[in-house]
Amino acid sequence: MLKRIFGFLALVLLIGAIVGVLFVYMPYSVKQNTYPLHYSEEVERYSEEFGVDKALVYAVIKVESNFEPSAVSHAGAIGLMQIIEDSFDWVKKKLGCDDLVFEDMYTPEYSIRFGCYMLDYLYEKYGSIELVAAAYHCGMTTVDNWIEQGIIDPENIDISKIEGSKTQYYVKKIMRAYDNYSQII
Repeated sequence: MLKRIFGFLALVLLIGAIVGVLFVYMPYSVKQNTYPLHYSEEVERYSEEFGVDKALVYAVIKVESNFEPSAVSHAGAIGLMQIIEDSFDWVKKKLGCDDLVFEDMYTPEYSIRFGCYMLDYLYEKYGSIELVAAAYHCGMTTVDNWIEQGIIDPENIDISKIEGSKTQYYVKKIMRAYDNYSQII
């Protein structure tokens, strides 16, 4: 009888240990599958070159293209980081990349390089990831107008005050992805 009790307790402890390991490991494993780290060499190189948080770069790629280099938006943005042609022309001039054409944004390395430059520029201008995300989505002019009109306080950002449900939703998606990537990397 005592042998059965000890056997039962050993089985309960074994099952408890297995459940404990799964409870700790599974959330991390699920996050890694949901939030992949593709193109890590390029993300590492250009986030370092431009001083951009890698978690932000991954968040933008995840939200913009879900890591699909051939992605095209309804607004004509292309590539992993969904660069529009006007932004491409502006960054191309800043970086002195005269040999590139807009279609080169389908190449992950170029898309990540241009995207990191833009994220760095926006962060230097606004100083918050929320405003960087908003400007990446709807443009600097719109964000500048919100600040000038007092709709958004850059010192105390309230995402719910971001005008336009699409931009507000986009910023929330970026922040969720950013938080998850910050935990993974």
